[in-house]
Amino acid sequence: MTTYTVPPPPRPRTAPPRTAVLVTSGDLREPANVAGWPLQAALERLVAQRFDAEGWTLVRAFDPDPVTGHGFISSQRMGLEVFRDVPPEAPLVVAIANWQYSHHVLHGLRTHAGPILTVANFEPAWPGLVGLLNLNAGLTKMGREYSTLWTVDGSDAFFRDGIRTWLETGRVVHDASHVRDLPALPDSSETALGRALADQLRTDKAIVGVFDEGCMGMYNAIIDDELLNPLGIYKERLSQSELWAQMQTVPDVEADDVGRWLREAGMTFRLGTDPATDLTEDQLRWQYKMYISALRMSDDFGLDAVGIQYQQGMRNLSPASDLAEGLLNNVDRPPVTSRDGSRVLYAGRALPHFNEVDEGVAVDALVTDRIWTAMGLDPANTLHDVRWGEEHDGRYVWVFEISGSVPPSHLTGGYRGAEGWRQGPVFFPAGGSTINGVSRPGEIVWSRLYIADARLHLDLGRASVVELPPDETRRRKEATNPEWPIAHVVLHGITRDQFMARHKANHVQVVYAPDGATADAALTAKAAMFERLGVAVHLCGDVAL
Repeated sequence: MTTYTVPPPPRPRTAPPRTAVLVTSGDLREPANVAGWPLQAALERLVAQRFDAEGWTLVRAFDPDPVTGHGFISSQRMGLEVFRDVPPEAPLVVAIANWQYSHHVLHGLRTHAGPILTVANFEPAWPGLVGLLNLNAGLTKMGREYSTLWTVDGSDAFFRDGIRTWLETGRVVHDASHVRDLPALPDSSETALGRALADQLRTDKAIVGVFDEGCMGMYNAIIDDELLNPLGIYKERLSQSELWAQMQTVPDVEADDVGRWLREAGMTFRLGTDPATDLTEDQLRWQYKMYISALRMSDDFGLDAVGIQYQQGMRNLSPASDLAEGLLNNVDRPPVTSRDGSRVLYAGRALPHFNEVDEGVAVDALVTDRIWTAMGLDPANTLHDVRWGEEHDGRYVWVFEISGSVPPSHLTGGYRGAEGWRQGPVFFPAGGSTINGVSRPGEIVWSRLYIADARLHLDLGRASVVELPPDETRRRKEATNPEWPIAHVVLHGITRDQFMARHKANHVQVVYAPDGATADAALTAKAAMFERLGVAVHLCGDVAL
């Protein structure tokens, strides 16, 4: 008889009565973990105090590391090791005060048998809300039940009552009365247009170029081919190393033509001399080369949309991708010719770019571009981070921000309202320019495509971008990321907590319409197109079809 070395069975792990376990999920970039740790520590104290007030004990699954100076789970391997010691039946709290890479903890959350609560601080300085919504969307995609809460300072009744309910029942149920499934659509030209565009897409098909899938731990941002292909959309999987190689071949004079075009259009740049902290002409030149190379590679592969990952890998090689991304999403942008110089690439139209290779954005941007173009509207659309918000003059005004990649047509003044600032050194060691500015007042359609119950869903709603006093705009920018473009957004018929409880992504897609009636019409066409494609469409808030 052969003798094998059989591993011992897992040792029993149990938590003491009335004890919950806390874990964190951190960034893969250590400077960000170190910078975000003070806010994380403050959030954990708030949550622990609330548990203590209910007669419970909240214990960390692991101690902060005195060498790194923080207590985040900072890799998938570290997460595996932490979860080995987490009692599988224990109530589990995931506290988030920063951007986090969900795959650091999704393995443990997928198999955890006890109730799960995700909780974030409602605070502007660090993107905890963005990280929370990212993780929640990942849990939704994998079909894992969870509860979620958020708080400004731990004293609000919403948070206190939510903690108590979760400890008593293992669940927190939020108000979702603002959501309804798509009703029968009206017999209208917009409905007919949406359905015809859906039929065209499924018949002719489209290709989205994905530069290195799976950015920044966004499990929720990957749509499997089996869900994507039935829409008529297929992936061209590309490598950022080839993008970097292509950038080396672009002559300086050609890159400088892009910069000249932008300055003549009215865009300005805050330049300095220290590349470690300032925006420099050399950084801009590399960004122009990226813009040219992305267009030419998209033409090579016949792409209908493209997404650059950037943050992993390219951030150590090249200035930020955001300037190129925002320009690609704009119809009016610097012309780039084909490799043989015979034609202008994607002339007179946008090439939809999905920031951070978020494939939910890819599908949404592609569909939106086709509908808005068919209706004779400006198709420029972009994602934003759901960053933060506060009341102002009796209205709840959200701060939507994205890392500098907004199309200039969204800004007050267009290119003349766009100013390039250097990206922050913590996340962008190689620098690069944003497209900074304030989104112009107007009517928008917002949306999010996501995975739940193993199928595609779309949440769809209306909102207004509003103008705030300059001092309030400045305060909000300085409280978050002043180098990034900002949109002051009022959602129609949706409260803060309803939106937070429902939204299944760190990103939200926005596109302008000339007025409210046109926005409603375009939303109807969009709903019709997605419904025809087999996506479950949900209307959120006050929506008129």
